[in-house]
Amino acid sequence: MHDHQIIVLGALLTLAFGLFSKVSERSPISGPMIFVGVGIIVSLFNVKEFELHLNTDMVKFVAELTLIIILFVDGSLIKIDRLREALSGIPGRLLLIGLPITAILGTVSAWLIFPEWGIWSILLLALILSPTDAALGQAVVKSENVPENIRRSVSIESGLNDGMVLPPIWVCIAVLISGDAAISGDGQWVKYIIMQLTLGPLLGFAVGHIGGRLIEYADSKDWMNHTFQQLASFALAILAFSVAELFHGNGFIAAFVAGLTLGVSSHEVRERIQEFGEAQGQLFSLFIFLLIGLTAIPVFSDYWTMNAFIYAILSLTVIRILPVVLSLKGTGLDNYSKLFIGWFGPRGIASILYLLIVVGDMGESAPMEVLAVIILTVLLSVFAHGISAVFMAKKFSD
Repeated sequence: MHDHQIIVLGALLTLAFGLFSKVSERSPISGPMIFVGVGIIVSLFNVKEFELHLNTDMVKFVAELTLIIILFVDGSLIKIDRLREALSGIPGRLLLIGLPITAILGTVSAWLIFPEWGIWSILLLALILSPTDAALGQAVVKSENVPENIRRSVSIESGLNDGMVLPPIWVCIAVLISGDAAISGDGQWVKYIIMQLTLGPLLGFAVGHIGGRLIEYADSKDWMNHTFQQLASFALAILAFSVAELFHGNGFIAAFVAGLTLGVSSHEVRERIQEFGEAQGQLFSLFIFLLIGLTAIPVFSDYWTMNAFIYAILSLTVIRILPVVLSLKGTGLDNYSKLFIGWFGPRGIASILYLLIVVGDMGESAPMEVLAVIILTVLLSVFAHGISAVFMAKKFSD
């Protein structure tokens, strides 16, 4: 493995793309498209200096770190005093109605398209492709053309749905490794799910609230300089994740809740924390897309069949959009807004991370056909959502 050369390539791409980043915001060419595209091109030439295996610790570590930081920053951008109102509205419907329907529709579709697969492989595919990606949705979330309630809804949904599907994904992995005995008998898997969904938020709240109060107190005493206020986004996100995982809670939910309950009321301090966290998340997410282009696509492209393409397209369209439209009935949103929210359910970092978890836990017994469909769906999402983001956002102002 040649990690140094890959880091240099990532640095060069970051600098080169950064020179034209404002131009990119007004064009259909996004950062993830450039990075994954370069990764694919380099992999086609079999350049040994960039040889890297998908199941390396480096790939999984960067993917986890990326998602942790993005979730923390996304949470910090949501006003906590408006969260209850938000969850009782569009985001609540998307999470409590749309997400389960998406998983069910994805399962039924996979069962019809891949009848030779076992039910647990089908469930694994549907669950991994159910959550949306906060990173790929940034172009929409930040667009002033998109109404605030829609931007906030997309952000809250993408921040919470990946953590919600993680426990059942673990169940699928356990059954694929150990058989039905993994979830029968002593009910340990039920206890595991309960701990994941309760301890994660509680510990995330503790880290975010207490950590934020300490930062604000230090700032009020003029003890803490601006640089370390910025670095706090990284520190608090990692602490929330690590503490939750230590006590068997869900670290990703903890990271999001830590940002959501960040105990900082000072606008200036909060802005410094958010800006640096956004920059970190952006850097790591682009690096992940480069790694996927270098490693995953060469490995899984041999498994891409016509059925794989059919399911990937359905996953990004019918399987996502129909549940969203159904869940938003009676909200007063017009049809274009419902279609917009349904379409901008990109698949990216969360799906990639869960795929890496499967690879790491199952090794050579991992269902390659299933993972190939996931990678194909993410690849199509990177380009389809990147190309359409600016155009569809502008339609709101027409």
